[in-house]
Amino acid sequence: MNLYKNIVILTGAGISAESGVKTFRDNNGLWEEHRMEDVATPEAFMRDPHLVHRFYNLRRAQMSDVTPNLAHSALALLEANHRGSVTVVTQNVDDLHERGGSKDVIHMHGELGNVRCGHCAEVVQWHGDCDTKTTCPTCAAGGAMRPDIVWFGEMPFHMDRIYGLLAGADLFVSIGTSGTVYPAAGFVAEINQIGRAHTLEINMEPSVGASQFAETRHGPAGELVPVFVEEILRD
Repeated sequence: MNLYKNIVILTGAGISAESGVKTFRDNNGLWEEHRMEDVATPEAFMRDPHLVHRFYNLRRAQMSDVTPNLAHSALALLEANHRGSVTVVTQNVDDLHERGGSKDVIHMHGELGNVRCGHCAEVVQWHGDCDTKTTCPTCAAGGAMRPDIVWFGEMPFHMDRIYGLLAGADLFVSIGTSGTVYPAAGFVAEINQIGRAHTLEINMEPSVGASQFAETRHGPAGELVPVFVEEILRD
């Protein structure tokens, strides 16, 4: 019988990078030649909304060029076949987990395929371009739409639910994270304080917080995650 009933999996940029999605850690911290401060802060949006919209429009369009990798598929297989609960908490804004087959996915940093109205706060799916002239489909306000992305300096989404899941987890797995971005970087410490869950890091190299995990495995997620899932489903 499997030892783990409630599994919480945190995923970061490393799992999407294997599908070809660029991260801020690529190219000396640049996304498409843009600094974080120019495209991923509330101040940047206030200063130059045209640039920020153009940047996210490009990223949204590029999602059609990438596909889920073996790690995404393996996590979907785990969710579909594990007798307990499996929840993916992702720092990524792409939809590769969903396209890979996962159903229970929490996007703590928002989703590239959504936009949000600054007037009525309605969140709507959005697959094309968005700009300063775009009208809110709910309240008809003009020029109020922004990417539904948690920018640096903003509070991540769904934190109450995430901490509730951590409190009930008996296995916590961190995949492809640097261990430097909070609050996600503090999840393993939160788990250790509760003291009931086994913790595992799967990463290309040891993260900043690797020493806090009971077990670490280092290498490509596309290779290590399917092995991990096979082990869990076999037990």
